[in-house]
Amino acid sequence: MKLQQSVRHFAAKQALTMPVVGEFATGKLVDLHTRVFTGKADPARADERREHLDAFFEAAMDSYVAALEADYTEAAAREITHVQANFDFYNHGWTEMMEIPPDELDAHYDRYREFFETFAITIDDPLGTFAPAGGVPEAPSTPEKLDDDSHRYTKGGFADDVYVEGPDGELLVGGQDEPDEVDVTDAPGISDDDV
Repeated sequence: MKLQQSVRHFAAKQALTMPVVGEFATGKLVDLHTRVFTGKADPARADERREHLDAFFEAAMDSYVAALEADYTEAAAREITHVQANFDFYNHGWTEMMEIPPDELDAHYDRYREFFETFAITIDDPLGTFAPAGGVPEAPSTPEKLDDDSHRYTKGGFADDVYVEGPDGELLVGGQDEPDEVDVTDAPGISDDDV
């Protein structure tokens, strides 16, 4: 998968791992991710997926923090959560929201197998032990879309490593080094500019 990475991602990492601020940051990042992915959804289907995505992304934030605690880099921890989301999108036939071609899901799973097995995550159960106690709200599936090869947002060929597009457009394998100084207010939703 090819991700973007900027100081905002490192600020979000810092925010999510702080007491009190972490809860606020989680809410803002969940809103952001739900907005982005419902924007990729078929407009006739976006609203019916919103509650499901909110709950899914909230659980995925816990997965992100667990990956950081397991010494994954910021880019790898974030990629783990995006891979989990793509498992969920695939399971629902929401191919227009996918970032990974369906035939690369197994390769992405294998790269993070140790993490996924530790937390009982599978392609069929993308949240594993991070699933909320009551589960994630259901949303209608569109399995017929799995037969459609025109997966609008997928980018193949990035299944063998973490690929990051830096702020200047350069492609970096493994991601950027974390800046020495990160201001938590650069995280999405933390500064007054984002409110």
